Amino acid sequence: MNIRMCNISGGVKMTSIEEISIDQESLPYGYFENPFPVYHRMREETPVHWSDNWGCWILTRYPDVQGALKDYKRFSSAGRVTGFLESLPESLRNELEVIRDHFSSGMINSDPPEHKRVRSLVNKAFTVSSIHEMEPFIQKVVDDLLDDVQGRGSFDIIADFSYLLPTTLIAHMMGVPVSDREQFNEWCDAIFYFQSTGRAEPGPSRQCAASLEGLRAYFREQVDWRKNEAGVDLVSRLAAAEDEGRMLTEGEIMSSLGTLLIGGYETTMSMMGSGVLALLQNPDQLDLLRQDPSLIPNAVEEFLRMDSPAQRVFRVFLEDIELDGHLMQKGQLVAAMVGAANHDPAVFPDPEQLDVRRKNIKHLAFGSGVHLCIGAPLARLELKIAFETLIRRFPDLRLDPERPHRWRTSAGNRGPKSLPVLV
Repeated sequence: MNIRMCNISGGVKMTSIEEISIDQESLPYGYFENPFPVYHRMREETPVHWSDNWGCWILTRYPDVQGALKDYKRFSSAGRVTGFLESLPESLRNELEVIRDHFSSGMINSDPPEHKRVRSLVNKAFTVSSIHEMEPFIQKVVDDLLDDVQGRGSFDIIADFSYLLPTTLIAHMMGVPVSDREQFNEWCDAIFYFQSTGRAEPGPSRQCAASLEGLRAYFREQVDWRKNEAGVDLVSRLAAAEDEGRMLTEGEIMSSLGTLLIGGYETTMSMMGSGVLALLQNPDQLDLLRQDPSLIPNAVEEFLRMDSPAQRVFRVFLEDIELDGHLMQKGQLVAAMVGAANHDPAVFPDPEQLDVRRKNIKHLAFGSGVHLCIGAPLARLELKIAFETLIRRFPDLRLDPERPHRWRTSAGNRGPKSLPVLV
């Protein structure tokens, strides 16, 4: 199937979905800046599509994607990475046991009833009330970061703000030194790159394994230390969480901490950058927020719909399923394309148009069903405070024409890599 894709210079490039491959450099020109024309053609022409390069089925319509995220009895979260690793030689897979272990336990890698047990224990350490108690601290961090750039005249939204805010908060929540965030970022980048290719590649897989080893050793030391020095931080709470005499295993604690660390900054960092860029490219929408800041919580939902940080989520078929005449077999992988679903015109009129007053925004950026993102309340609170403060303090915020923004080169996760602005 050919897909007609507009590039950012106004020309047109013909490409095939099979070009969206394991090689990031071979992706069609303009895909990272604007993948939505590709998604649109897929929804229109082959909404249920088998990709040889990705080694999985691809779903792009909203009902199909939502169904894959919600129906854990047919679409499993367990074994997703195992299937992802199958494209590697067996000798190499044996070196990557830490990847298999890490992604085989924890709440996002299991299905009910095991998922319910682990999530209920994590919930004890990650309550909505404890998140809202952080509001004054979040506001202070936001103010401090903006104080640092106030007099510069220009700064990078990503490097100077949207990266520093969530990493500072997650370090605070975990009770670890904020100075360790540079190491967290290095580990998380390697893990994300491994997950962001079409199929597993040897180099990124080895880097991911090394990063997981480092991450797990770090948190193992933190957990051991808290056996004698327990506090009220997230690590202490997870280590002590108990339900009917059952506690989290070490593997579940390591996986949960890794998930909360990565998700704790990735969503907010990407979404803040994408949201600021969308507003600066749509000044009429920015003016609406300046005139009526009460629209900001709804605008956050629209940002999440427009540029979902996670563009796809993998699941594994637990049974043979027929859809649109295609037989999808038990054990095969499926990529539920969240980014495509959130631009489905059957659900969202004028999906390419940013509308901060859009009604009933039932986006799938945080997932759906039992796997709805546990950190969603924190991300929403951070984003609300960040946008309120940024818009109020920098009324003349604008893009830097001398330094164009750059998007991350990832087939699975979307967000600006750099976003220079003038104030």
